Amino acid sequence: MSGPKDGGFKDRLSDRLYGLGWATVKKLPEPVARGLGRRIADTAWKRRGKSVLRLESNLARVVPDASPERLAELSKAGMRSYMRYWMESFRLPTWSKERAAGSFDPKDVHHLTDALASEHGVILALPHMGNWDLAGVWVTRALGVPFTTVAERLKPETLYDRFVAYRESLGMEVLPHTGGAAFGTLARRLRAGGLVCLVADRDLSSSGVEVDFFGEKTRMPAGPAMLAQQTGALLLPVTLWYDDTDVMKGQVHAPLDVPASGTRAEKTSVMTQALADAFAGGIADHPEDWHMLQRLWLADLEERRP
Repeated sequence: MSGPKDGGFKDRLSDRLYGLGWATVKKLPEPVARGLGRRIADTAWKRRGKSVLRLESNLARVVPDASPERLAELSKAGMRSYMRYWMESFRLPTWSKERAAGSFDPKDVHHLTDALASEHGVILALPHMGNWDLAGVWVTRALGVPFTTVAERLKPETLYDRFVAYRESLGMEVLPHTGGAAFGTLARRLRAGGLVCLVADRDLSSSGVEVDFFGEKTRMPAGPAMLAQQTGALLLPVTLWYDDTDVMKGQVHAPLDVPASGTRAEKTSVMTQALADAFAGGIADHPEDWHMLQRLWLADLEERRP
């Protein structure tokens, strides 16, 4: 029987394992680190645990015509992509400015540079694709632009502190998702003409906006659309993916328009659906690089309720 002590032990173990990863992986030769990541991914995939099965279930919505064999191929590639994210992230603090700047090649980056040159704040909204930390480092080191982001509270607190310290070392200002103060701080940064980056394909609150996503209903955060309306900031979707090279690829999409009419809630709904559509296009093109190993669609969330 498990209890609070068992939960505390698991939290401490998670913290120690992540600490070991950060301390060890970044010291390995790069080919060794890549090989290790692939072996870990393949081992996890062969075990067919809950995360792998959930990934396949999610991919079945993205690629509805895929055979079981094709879904298995996608989930295996997806686990390898996910572990590439972790191996890169463990090593990012050791990369030179030139290495970080040369490791990401986004298309249509003029949408971002034009927005940054305007008098408005800028919001970049991304799904859990590719390596969003690497994209953030590229912004701080290649463009020389600092930004603010939000991080989910992790347990134990020491693990959350580890993630915050890691991202701050990469040039990001990190706010906790819980506590209620993040929205106000983000709004102040945007009114001052700053840049905000948000991972926005999974709702972590009870105030998400219902959207149609690959033909089924889910909820996505209302924050990006609400911040754009409240501050006049430009909201740009971004999608990321890997190819056969060492350089991650990406697409900066054109700013989403704020509807000319309607209530704030109606405008938020329209803009969040447009954001979901942009995410869906990128995920459909590169499903193996979408790292969604959790329940997402409302039908799956309702199944879990007693």
